[in-house]
Amino acid sequence: MDLPVLTLILIFLLTYLLPAYSALPSLRRGSSLFVEHSSDFLVSPTGSFSAGFFPVGENAFTFAIWHGGPVCSGDSCVPVWMANRDVPVNGKRSRLSLRDDGDLVLVDAGFLPPVWSSETSSSVAAKLQLKDTGNLVLTDESGNTTLWQSFDFPTDTILPTQIIKMETRVVASRSRSNYSRGFYGLHFNDQNVFSLVFSGPIFSRAYWPSPWERMFVFNRSGAVLDPLGYFSSSDDFHFSSSDYGRVIPRRLTLDPDGNLRLYSLNSSNKAWLVTWQASSTPCSIYGLCGSNSLCGYDRLLGRRCSCIPGHEKVDPVDWSLGCRPIVPLSNMCSKDVGFMKITHVDFYGYDMDQVERTNMTLVDCRTMCINTCSCKGFMYVFEYEKGTFRCYFKVELRNGHINPSFTAQFFIKVNKSATRAIEQEKQTQGSCTERQTVQLNRAPYTLNKSNTFVSLLLWFAVGVAGIEMFVVFVVWFFFFRNQQDISTPSHRYILAATRFQRFTYGELKKATKNFDQEIGRGAGGIVYLAVLPDNRVAAVKLLNEATTGGEADFLAEVNTIGRINHMNLIELWGYCAEGKHRLLVYEYMEHGSLAKNLSSPELDWRRRYDIAVGTAKGLAYLHEECLEWVLHCDVKPQNILLDSEYTPKVADFGLSKLMDRADSTDQEFSRIRGTRGYMAPEWVSNMSITSKVDVYSYGVVMLELVTGMNAAEGVRSIAGGEEKHMRLIPWVRQKMKETASDPSRSVVDEIVDPRLRGDYDVKKMEILIGVALRCVMEDKNSRPTMGEIVEMLLREEEASV
Repeated sequence: MDLPVLTLILIFLLTYLLPAYSALPSLRRGSSLFVEHSSDFLVSPTGSFSAGFFPVGENAFTFAIWHGGPVCSGDSCVPVWMANRDVPVNGKRSRLSLRDDGDLVLVDAGFLPPVWSSETSSSVAAKLQLKDTGNLVLTDESGNTTLWQSFDFPTDTILPTQIIKMETRVVASRSRSNYSRGFYGLHFNDQNVFSLVFSGPIFSRAYWPSPWERMFVFNRSGAVLDPLGYFSSSDDFHFSSSDYGRVIPRRLTLDPDGNLRLYSLNSSNKAWLVTWQASSTPCSIYGLCGSNSLCGYDRLLGRRCSCIPGHEKVDPVDWSLGCRPIVPLSNMCSKDVGFMKITHVDFYGYDMDQVERTNMTLVDCRTMCINTCSCKGFMYVFEYEKGTFRCYFKVELRNGHINPSFTAQFFIKVNKSATRAIEQEKQTQGSCTERQTVQLNRAPYTLNKSNTFVSLLLWFAVGVAGIEMFVVFVVWFFFFRNQQDISTPSHRYILAATRFQRFTYGELKKATKNFDQEIGRGAGGIVYLAVLPDNRVAAVKLLNEATTGGEADFLAEVNTIGRINHMNLIELWGYCAEGKHRLLVYEYMEHGSLAKNLSSPELDWRRRYDIAVGTAKGLAYLHEECLEWVLHCDVKPQNILLDSEYTPKVADFGLSKLMDRADSTDQEFSRIRGTRGYMAPEWVSNMSITSKVDVYSYGVVMLELVTGMNAAEGVRSIAGGEEKHMRLIPWVRQKMKETASDPSRSVVDEIVDPRLRGDYDVKKMEILIGVALRCVMEDKNSRPTMGEIVEMLLREEEASV
């Protein structure tokens, strides 16, 4: 058989077999979409969105809207709106109908009344259309009058151009797999402030923005996200996505963990990337773990919940209900009361009283808590600023979280007889995001005898289709497969577990033009400019052979780095592990490193402050969010890269884990790491290495941003006719001391980078200097955490607004 004949046969067969997805442009009055019909979908004019029956469990469907075509699969397939999220319908005989009376209804398996309705009966509704904005609109025949639209009734997602009004309520899903209403909501509160609220089965509370932040009151109008990635609301809250300026698919979603995140769709791998989020410290979100429990982080599973000693989970799968005592106290004030001590733990809020007394003893605190029936525990802490001990008595043990840097002691009131058993007890742990499925128990459908002939026809059609598919495969194998250019790099791509590409060494050698253009180098390897086969510009890092182990170890580290995703962390696109070659493929940053831009006139004060904030956010994510144990170990201007908008992205995070892997653990390092001038004192004093080493290095970088000087080179000055050389940190401290004793002098004026020519915000400069000096304290316990740094910088930013 010659090739033209084979081609005609293939075209005929494909034309016959593929009309299964003949999507509809609109639904007319008197028509229906059926759950069993694979062709019953509505598609927007350009194919940007589709609407149809979406599976949410076993024999459970909702009518939903999602990005892309009717075939919804993979991680990019995320529903952005649902009509019946709380009441899924059956997979048979369920339908969405536009009735003759103008009402749009969703009927479950033919049963009445409907499970959902647009409540537009007795109207002139004539057609239902899906717009390219993702808005499902019910209009009259002319299309000029809107009678109902999905934008007025969001579920957990806001799309670009969708206006959030005063009456709008956005509610998160119960979990990643259970799309029913959860406990977290987003709306304008009574003070017209755009707020996130936890509404649990026992208590409710707003948790974002923070209660101590300044509240604004304006005319009540609403909020909107524009297609470029800029969000603004009537309470003067606004933000931009990290990829602001491009018109790409976006969605603002209130996730099941209570965090509000802005996602952008990556066109190359069809993955949703976080480009902004409301909270960088998830354990500060209310209700994640319930009462009598703790929120912490686990190396493998990320954020996790655990019961406090002597307690057990109320519900095996629902952490929001918290924990209860294994041996309850019959009387909170009886002689049977004992105390269980736990460390590195804090319970935010629900303070009954604050008792402050000089040299107050622990015995006094215990006695007061025993004699107070409403006291469930207390925190005992020494406050260095006042030189006194203080007790914080708690009436509820909620919002508990584990913080290794927290030095206070916490004492929980328990049954004295159970204290010994509790000492030996191991805390039960489980994931905060346990999967839940929605299953509907419906009676099975039996085939009526009258439908036997139809059944035979169906089985005959299935058999014919199977034979035709086999013929198509044979034609493809002998024709298209032989015609394919085997040198095309894309056919050899292997999807890694982390959803990025595995390249061959030959592909990257070709992409870098035989490693011709070097754009950076460091202790770990050399970075080259590359153009990938899909025309993306990338940065390829060729790792030194001495810094990598075997392939299994390397792939494990790549998997770890690939799971880390933040707007201020460099994005990993792929890797190569072939023989002795180890390469990493990153996104390319147009403006290079911060080190190359410190002397640039483009780096004005506004951009310097944004770089300080963005870098802090990236490091805070590494330390405190889903992967608390990841330390950078080499924070410096060379590892802070700037994109086309001068947005900072921290690079080389996690690569310290690739070096000397056999000689290091998560808690200990076998040798000094970092760069001279940026290294914390712990590296040379034989002290334990914690996240505070990154805080120290970050403080040095902040001083460089302020002064424009190089920390490694130090400062040269003329005093008494002699040239003196000082390190950057002592020089700044000396200037602080000199100006403090002379009111006519300003430390800001004396240390600020002269290239700014006086064009800067003095207040913000003072805040930045103060925070930087706290970061470079010799005592690591005196340094703030990266999360606290973010809060300090953003508090000043919002106050100035």
